[in-house]
This record gives sequence, C-alpha cells and structure tokens, in this order.
Amino acid sequence: MTDDWRPTATIATLRERARLLAEVRAFFAERDVLEVETPVLGHGGSTDLHLASLSARATTPAGRERLWLQTSPEFAMKRLLAAGAGPIFQLARCFRDGEVGRRHNLEFTMLEWYRPGLTLDELIEETAALVSRVLGREPGSEAGPPRRRRYRTLFREALAIDPFTAPLAELRRLAADKGGLAMDDAPRDDCLDLLMSLVIEPGLGREGIDVVVDYPASQAALARRHRDPEDGEWVASRFELYLEGLELANGYDELTDAAEQAARFDEDNAARRAAGLPEVDIDRRLVAALEHGMPEGSGVALGIDRLIQLALGKSSVAEVMAFATPRC
Repeated sequence: MTDDWRPTATIATLRERARLLAEVRAFFAERDVLEVETPVLGHGGSTDLHLASLSARATTPAGRERLWLQTSPEFAMKRLLAAGAGPIFQLARCFRDGEVGRRHNLEFTMLEWYRPGLTLDELIEETAALVSRVLGREPGSEAGPPRRRRYRTLFREALAIDPFTAPLAELRRLAADKGGLAMDDAPRDDCLDLLMSLVIEPGLGREGIDVVVDYPASQAALARRHRDPEDGEWVASRFELYLEGLELANGYDELTDAAEQAARFDEDNAARRAAGLPEVDIDRRLVAALEHGMPEGSGVALGIDRLIQLALGKSSVAEVMAFATPRC
C-alpha cells in the first residue's frame, strides 16, 4: 500500500500557513481594503503567450460552453473596480497548465489586490511592507528600503548587453549558451525571459528586497507604458519584487483604456496563432467594464505559496500546500 494519500505539508506547517494568512487579512483590514471572492471559472481566459490556461466544458443556461479556469482573478476584480468597489484584495485559487516544480504548482493561491489612486511607487512600498510583515521582519530591517533595479541596467551588468537594442541573433546565442537549449528560432522575449531567470534572478534580493522596474514594453501585459528617461524608448509601467532569488510579486500601473486592452488581447491571440498555440477566448466583459470606466490606480499579484515557503524556510511550495499537484 502506498502512502500518497498523505498531505505534502505537515499539519504543523498547515497551522503556520493559517496563521500567516490571518496576518495577510489583518494587514488589509488595517488599511480598509475589502476582501472579495470572484469566480474561478470565466468565459474569457488569459491570452498571455507565456501562460497555458486550462478550460472545461460545462452546461450553462446558454448550453454547453467552454469556460476557462483563471490564471489570476484579475479580470473579475477589475470589473468590481469599475462597479465602484474601491480598494479590494483576494486570496484566489488559480490554475496554470504545466507549471509543476519546486516553485510552481498547477493549482496555487494568488494574493491579488488593487488600489485605486495609488501610484506604482506607493504600491511598491505597500507590497514590501506586506512581505516584511509575513516574514516577521521590520520593513527595511535587513538592507534599508526596497531597492529599485532597472531591467536594462541588470542586463548590462550581468551580461554586458542592452536588452532593448541587442541584435536578436546575439540574444539567441547567449540564451542557447546559458540555457543549453536550441534557441535558433526563439522570439526576442523568450530569450530575454530565459536569461533573466537563469542569470539575473538568482542574484536578486540577496541583501534585502529588490524591485525590478522598466521592463520592455512588449512585456507590459495589462500595464500602462511610459517613456524610458534614458532614450525615450517605451517601457512597461510594472515591477517585480524579489527576495532571496525568488520572484514574489508582479505589479502594474493598471491599463484603463478599453480600446488598447481589446487590441492587446487580439495581438496576443495573433502571437499565439503564429507560435502554434491555441487561441484563448477574450474576456469581453472586462473590455465592457473598461469602457464603462475603471478608476486609475495600481494592482499587484503575489504568489502566497512562495511567500509562505520563504517565511517558513521550506525548500518547495509543495511543503506548504495540503496536497500539491502530484497528490491531488
């Protein structure tokens, strides 16, 4: 008889997880941020080229339909923002196909929150404060406040290239060399992502919280874009927060333009077709909500399992989940 019926986390760890989730809820209660719940299933999924969405066939009042399991609660939460919810947060169950490993699980918990009226810099400070609280540390106790690191500067320091202007052939060569993979036909962002994850990320957050800013505009996802002060190049108004080589959070100055959002969805699906990937149904209700009007502000998604893993000194997210994917 096998014992794969047992949880992947100990009961003592699950008690600690519950305690830390209570700290998260207390953090937002103190700031008058409303906890919400939104559906796991939706008529639209994530069109992001780098995410693999899961879907299911279900019987609805409209008949048999394909519904998408959320990769993030973002779309539904933005519809609440457009309806006047004000600042909101959610601890949401999310799903991403194929993502199983030491830092990933097919089903996981995402902490996502939105702050109408807050600038990206203000949200960076709030995110760092939350991370410090869950870890049981005073904000900035290790090495001062969160350190901003420009994406472009990181590549120059680590690889002696400019990620915005380096020839694609050079990026493919570097990516193949560092990753040991055939990258002859890889698009630019795939090369940059591989170099970021293998060369740059492991060194981030080793002396306190590092926050990477000014990503390429092609990696803006659902964020606004702004001009790079160095040369006027368009860059994404987003950040990623790192600690001890682990990416914990991804934040945006949120896009509120409905036409731009619809165009990005279409561009994503065109890129998916070109890459031989299945198209994903567009969330038309999100576009309608943006047309109605969503308040300007910032939002962030944080991998709560990773943060708890870090807080409890575990080696994998499976050790802080009741039943990780292999045992679900």
